[in-house]
Amino acid sequence: MKHALIIPVFLLAGLPVGAQKFESMEDVNKVVDLTLDSLDKAATARPVAGSTRKGDNPVLFLVGNSTMRTGTLGNGDNGQWGWGRFAHEYFDENRITVENQALGGTSSRTFYRRLWPAVKQGIRPGDWVIIELGHNDNGPFDSGRARATIKGVSPTDSLEVTIKETGEHETVYSYGEYLRRFVRETRALGAHPILMSLTPRHAYEKGQSGRVVRVNQSFGLWARQVAEEMGVPFIDLNEISALKYERMSPWKFGYHFYLDNIHTSAFGARLNCRSAVDGLLSCEHPEVQPLKAMMTNTALPTTGVVRRQGRPVVFITGDSTVKNQDRDTTSGMWGWGSQAAQIFDTERITVQNCAQAGRSCRSYLREGRWDKVINDVQPGDFVTIQFGHNDIGREIDYGKARNEISGTADSSHVYRVKTDSEMRNEVVYTFGWYLRKMIDDVREKGATPILISLTPRNEWPDGVHIERRNDSFGRWYREVAEETGVTFVDLHNISADIMDALGRREVKSCYINDHTHTSLRGAQINARCVAKGLRAVGSPLADYLR
Repeated sequence: MKHALIIPVFLLAGLPVGAQKFESMEDVNKVVDLTLDSLDKAATARPVAGSTRKGDNPVLFLVGNSTMRTGTLGNGDNGQWGWGRFAHEYFDENRITVENQALGGTSSRTFYRRLWPAVKQGIRPGDWVIIELGHNDNGPFDSGRARATIKGVSPTDSLEVTIKETGEHETVYSYGEYLRRFVRETRALGAHPILMSLTPRHAYEKGQSGRVVRVNQSFGLWARQVAEEMGVPFIDLNEISALKYERMSPWKFGYHFYLDNIHTSAFGARLNCRSAVDGLLSCEHPEVQPLKAMMTNTALPTTGVVRRQGRPVVFITGDSTVKNQDRDTTSGMWGWGSQAAQIFDTERITVQNCAQAGRSCRSYLREGRWDKVINDVQPGDFVTIQFGHNDIGREIDYGKARNEISGTADSSHVYRVKTDSEMRNEVVYTFGWYLRKMIDDVREKGATPILISLTPRNEWPDGVHIERRNDSFGRWYREVAEETGVTFVDLHNISADIMDALGRREVKSCYINDHTHTSLRGAQINARCVAKGLRAVGSPLADYLR
């Protein structure tokens, strides 16, 4: 499919916006980049250089392309995010501010000629400038985007071109020479330049199973050579991220990108941002040391589990049916995870209940709770995964924004989410997709995931049998279990069988407050049902039951 693209005013050599239209072009990486909008939009999306400065504090300027800021707005409205969007989370805003001056579709050549002069106006002595460019330094020299640079780092190679569409004359230099100019001009302003290699593409090396394509013989090499030549810090972002991707399953590697093989999803953007942070933290160059002192939140978040030597940990994740108030024994609401010590031998295994009331798979992940669990997981551990009560409904793009798309398909949709506190764009996946992600994450850490279906609600459609949601959640759990081969404990039906046997009148004592949240007695019954299910499926976790 071809799309009309309005060439930005700076490429039209004075012609009014909209005066000419050109067909969009697919680049050598098979990406159709529609991000070069008008400079008017770019000016409103990108802050005026230096405008974020607080008092006399320094600013960290980010110079790059769509891998740093997708599109013109950089707001994820197409499901793509650049890593610069999240960089501020790692710096103390009371000591330094982060300005993302990147713009999608730019090369080292077009950024230097058209955007860099304005950025320089905001740079002061003591600032830092991270430069990560190169993804767009290909294609024609003198037509269309006209953004290509000469390959390599030659300081003398140049090419005189006349842009066919505009008649504008330009001298084109090598990729390395443009980097030199960024470096020299940053230093002339008393600031500190930092060069980074490109973010990886979603591609494996041909004939080398599981090895991610590198740029260490092209743009990565050239950026490193310029950094060594000029004595500036160099962060091999390409290598750091590629090593992380190689630890992933191919499926997981894939969802770190969105729509194409260059532009990252929020998952990929956060990974690249963390890689940039890791690179800065490990860099010994003296110019980086003061910047490192202003970094924050660099330690990976964890659950705080206390490990005992020789004993694995079972991490329990889920919603309020797993962890609730867990206090009042007479009228309080309890999750079955609070009773885990009654079914597990805590002298041989450590129980860490990480569930949180009111959460769905999506909100549990979005709030960083899942990351805390995964950061703590070690080989030999177990992770139980049980969601569903808060996952399907109308609150997909408003309210608590915790609902997901029904089903288990490997699909997604970009929603404009409006809550009381913010307006944002978010890619939302199916319920089954989130379960598969969690299962895959646990396996990547060398631990054992266990899928547990949701607890039944105290509703009796026919007056004789408690509700069974086997045509929705039950089916979705089984589909994911069959697809992934994960251990599956069907708590929903095991508990429902017990409730049916007790009878509607007796079951009232298991649900004191409402039809979903159990009393202490109900939580104890569900905990015993989990134990029964673990034994029935022959799970290795059953070896740690009392």
